[in-house]
Amino acid sequence: MTVLTKERRRLKRRRRVRAKVSGTAVRPRVSVFRSNRGLCAQLIDDQRGATLAAVNWYEPELRQLPNAQRATRAGALLADRAKTVGVSEAVFDRGGYRYHGHVRAFAEALREAGLTL
Repeated sequence: MTVLTKERRRLKRRRRVRAKVSGTAVRPRVSVFRSNRGLCAQLIDDQRGATLAAVNWYEPELRQLPNAQRATRAGALLADRAKTVGVSEAVFDRGGYRYHGHVRAFAEALREAGLTL
């Protein structure tokens, strides 16, 4: 019997969600990756296989912020970039992570900045 590590369980959840969630040009997918150091996210059009906008924790504007504020500011920044591209609605893909902490702060910042999830 295979031992399911924490990472394996997350990847199982991620695959299960990705089977149901996909992005289009009108409503792209917001894909979140969370590491121990920060958070990265992309707006992805799965039909074309193209990234429309992205935000990374190590950008100069975000790097100086504390972790709690970094996720919130990253959400606002991605929402602004989405509006620049002409996107007002998106589908949220949490990547198998719990909707808690940084992931939740990021999603709420996206909503507050005007992006419909």
